[in-house]
Amino acid sequence: MKTWSLFLISILMSACAHAQSEGILRGSDLAPMTLQESVASVRPGSIVVIGENHGFVQHRDQQVAVMQALRTQGLKVSVGLEFFTYTHQHLVDAYRAGTVTEPEFLKAIQWGSPSYDYYRSQALFPNLTEGALTLALNAPRSVTSSAAKKGLEGLSADEKAMLPPNFTLGRDSYKRRFLSMMPHLPTPEAGERYFAAQSIWDDTMAWKAADFIKTHPDQVLVIVVGEFHVQYGGGLPDRLRARLPNTPIVTFSQINTLGMEEDEIAVEIQPSVQDGPRADYLWLAPAQSLGL
Repeated sequence: MKTWSLFLISILMSACAHAQSEGILRGSDLAPMTLQESVASVRPGSIVVIGENHGFVQHRDQQVAVMQALRTQGLKVSVGLEFFTYTHQHLVDAYRAGTVTEPEFLKAIQWGSPSYDYYRSQALFPNLTEGALTLALNAPRSVTSSAAKKGLEGLSADEKAMLPPNFTLGRDSYKRRFLSMMPHLPTPEAGERYFAAQSIWDDTMAWKAADFIKTHPDQVLVIVVGEFHVQYGGGLPDRLRARLPNTPIVTFSQINTLGMEEDEIAVEIQPSVQDGPRADYLWLAPAQSLGL
């Protein structure tokens, strides 16, 4: 632990001296990388997970850039989105096939905010003519809301039937980080309930992604998800590796550096003493919501 701590200190000191607000860094040692270098190892049957702050044009464009770089390598790219519920897959398919209009689709899935303008490009990226698909990955909100209010034991039989096979809560380090972000919860019991809901979110996405990549080993699946689900490998990447132990998984963390000083950026990107690197690759950019 002492050697690892000294290593992290040296990284932080170097980062403070050369902190940048834009570009891709390798998460393990903060070495600058090109986009092509960061995806060079991706092969058919791999999963690429991109964490974002919701509702930023720069993050949208970076996600599409990753997808395009993979396509340029000759890979078939399907896209999985946190924002679509898996029970709506038939609606996603109809939308992509053009049998329902976009307004009809958004009304049917009860799209709220942010604006769909931030996610249209990702949803429409897969080339249907080559067999790529747009996947709805998330658990029904009714199930996660019920778990947050009543706990796993309070779910109805119908709600339990919507859980992933062999559902598992997230690992302890992920739980520690999650609860540290939820200081407003009134009791430890409430923390347990909310973490169960968070775990349903992650494990459901991993379940649907695993089912897809097992039946489409000739493709790459790119998953767009909220940033916390990706950080330090404890959320979605952990559940993916549990369900797909032999599948290559590459993670990106998109970090909004708008208004951050160099020392703040250095702290944000440094590997954690407890949890290691934030992701395989960190994509830094000052990002703004344009109020779409």
